[in-house]
Amino acid sequence: MCIRDSYYTAPFDDCNILVIDAIGEWDTITIWDNMKKIKSWKYPYSLGLLYAAITQRLGLKPNEHEYITMGMAAFGEPLHDLEHLLHQNNHMGVGNILPMVKKVDLAASVQALYEKKFLELVDMCPKKNLIIMGGCALNCVANSKVKDKNIWIMPSPGDSGSSLGAAALVYKKKVKWKHPYLGYNISRDVNPKDVVKELLKNQLCGVANGRAEFGPRALGNRSLLGDPRYDIKDTVNKIKQREMFRPFAPAILEEYADDYFDGPMNRYMQFVANAKHDHKSVTHVDGTARVQLVEKDNVSILRPILEEWYEQTGCPMLLNTSLNIKGQPIVNTWEDAKEFERKYNVPVF
Repeated sequence: MCIRDSYYTAPFDDCNILVIDAIGEWDTITIWDNMKKIKSWKYPYSLGLLYAAITQRLGLKPNEHEYITMGMAAFGEPLHDLEHLLHQNNHMGVGNILPMVKKVDLAASVQALYEKKFLELVDMCPKKNLIIMGGCALNCVANSKVKDKNIWIMPSPGDSGSSLGAAALVYKKKVKWKHPYLGYNISRDVNPKDVVKELLKNQLCGVANGRAEFGPRALGNRSLLGDPRYDIKDTVNKIKQREMFRPFAPAILEEYADDYFDGPMNRYMQFVANAKHDHKSVTHVDGTARVQLVEKDNVSILRPILEEWYEQTGCPMLLNTSLNIKGQPIVNTWEDAKEFERKYNVPVF
């Protein structure tokens, strides 16, 4: 289903589609010319499954915490050759492989292998327009290495986007993708001045307003926002109970993005760009950031909040992370948001 939800929502017609999954429907990697499959790799050969197995080896949850492995990789060096593991069945993990090595180096090694193989696959896609799908499409570090392509990645490129693919299968027409705010609606009047006042006072606040985001990223309607001018990583990590090596993303007014970042950026946080500023809270250890462009046609409350924030501070960006209690999904209802507020003593608007 994932090729259908990607193809029918893409902003172009003639394209290649690259799908990289853990298992999928036994085809773990496929390349398509529009809707015609032209190349495939079958289970057990799987980039996604190996990445999940190494994630498990690092003490994390496979098929869920791969983004943590990706963040950890920036702290290590790719010292270990893991390519031979691609040719074995990693469905049950890789055991306690390389027991004496640093975890950060193991994370860096699997990330380096993924990037190498991913770019080889991209080179097999001759068309200028490229759709990337499957759970591995969330590897924003690898995505950023692609050059000279027009790229489309669905906001929810993994299994959770299959419902849209099923609808596209029936509809069989291009859908103009306007925004990802498709979920449960919290209809409340939020004054951006009140949000900014709280941020200036306490550096943090939550926002739960409008329709929830479709996909794994908090994009302003279910977000914990922070003042990036201060080093508030430890404070946010304490609230979120996150590991120190996981980066926080900046949400920035589109018209100022090139002044602060150099590299690929879009509205869905699907790439990383090099930081040209000294705001440590939204810069990873390798000097990059997973930037959310907040464009002028953005329909969420985040755009007017950022405009008010910029007017009062001269800073066009805010730290943006998901509004959720550890181990739970992003808040959905207003009751969920108030539970977050009570638990962490952080105001939610």
